[in-house]
Amino acid sequence: GQPLGPRRLSLKPVPKLPHMEAFLSQALMKVKKQARGFLAPELCFQAVKAATEQPFADGVKKERELFMVLLTSGQAQALLYSFFAERAVQKWTTPTGASWKSASPQPIHKAAVIGLGTMGRGIVTSLVKANIPVVALEQHLESLNTGKKAVMLLLEHEARKMERGTQTLDFHNPARLQFTVDFDVLRDVDLVIEAVFENMALKKEIFHKLSEICKPGAFLCTNTSALNIDEIASATSRPQQVIGTHFFSPAHVMRLLEIIYGHHTSPTAIATAMQLAKVMKKVGVVVGNCFGFVGNRMMFPYVQQAVFLLEEGSRPEAVDQVLEDFGFKIGPFQMSDLAGLDVSWRSREDQGLTGASLPPGTPARQRHGRRYSPLPDLLCENGRFGQKTGRGWYQYEKAGGRIAKADPWIHNFLAQYRETHGIKTRFIDQEEILERCLFSLINEGFNILAEGIASGPEHLD
Repeated sequence: GQPLGPRRLSLKPVPKLPHMEAFLSQALMKVKKQARGFLAPELCFQAVKAATEQPFADGVKKERELFMVLLTSGQAQALLYSFFAERAVQKWTTPTGASWKSASPQPIHKAAVIGLGTMGRGIVTSLVKANIPVVALEQHLESLNTGKKAVMLLLEHEARKMERGTQTLDFHNPARLQFTVDFDVLRDVDLVIEAVFENMALKKEIFHKLSEICKPGAFLCTNTSALNIDEIASATSRPQQVIGTHFFSPAHVMRLLEIIYGHHTSPTAIATAMQLAKVMKKVGVVVGNCFGFVGNRMMFPYVQQAVFLLEEGSRPEAVDQVLEDFGFKIGPFQMSDLAGLDVSWRSREDQGLTGASLPPGTPARQRHGRRYSPLPDLLCENGRFGQKTGRGWYQYEKAGGRIAKADPWIHNFLAQYRETHGIKTRFIDQEEILERCLFSLINEGFNILAEGIASGPEHLD
């Protein structure tokens, strides 16, 4: 007995709800915080807001206007570019003429990971998620047990995330995941990824051992972030099977996988590493062998400028803020704290830039005739390694903490440092911070292209 009048929703008036203003302004703050610097989420919010305030037809018109703003924006062009760049890097070439067209990958039925530190754990997790049976190896039982616990925690976390989908993770089955201290277990694996810490002698010792134990067709990969692939390969009897697979930390989250070919690396090894990247749902980028390869090599001058800015009067939180507002997920100082300051400290010690091997009489702020800042070294000498110790460029609620807070200790430390070295502080504006960090990063990119380490700009981007 009810009238069947107009039922079209778009013709009904928009109901007025209580506290709408407050609700919307809170929602906008949330969106802005999550979508740091991204236009689209904010404009989506504007479209929803229009729907609560205007008749349907006007709301649709407003939505169209917002859409046109996005369509012609620099951000849309950049996202389109990165979409196609990710696909372009699948078509790799090397200066010797090897390429994706002529090289075919070998199947990987079983893999091994050596070293269960932060990197190794993430790599094991990625392989298990990609459905590849893994042997995880540590040198000592104690490290093996610690590593195993951590890997199981990571996998349980990943399994919970996947339960919402259709996949399940079968990681309690020893045929899928096995922990061991016995190198002999590696006799039948198709590929080994070494992830021990950055020490050339240790890596060469492991590769020599692998070269004797693994079957002739097995690929030997190193997850080094800067060391020479050719020197590592020289410890084996099969340099053509040696390749760099540089994961980025945390390895089970970050999508980039840098694939580094050495002087002798075979095209098949490159193709296999690229195929592995694909199976692990990572973006594999093939690059040449030089100190730091591409990712870290571009990071050196970027972080270096950030540290120079501190010397001249800035603060870690100010520099990070500018770069995060520009669109970086994380600023250089928070990034260093997350990765661990001791990693690059060890690398600088190996290069003779700091520590015992530094020739006496070396000026504190110069190396090889160029400007150098000992600030990160001094932090490490004070036991401040970042999140892992609860203190770095920032302070954290506890060792292993995640929430960075500005640290008055650092501010005093910087003031004393400037006084010691007679540095006059000055006000540094946002534009200078952005340009000095970004331009040095971009210039290093051009150097890498000029040297033929990367075969095209998309690889760098």
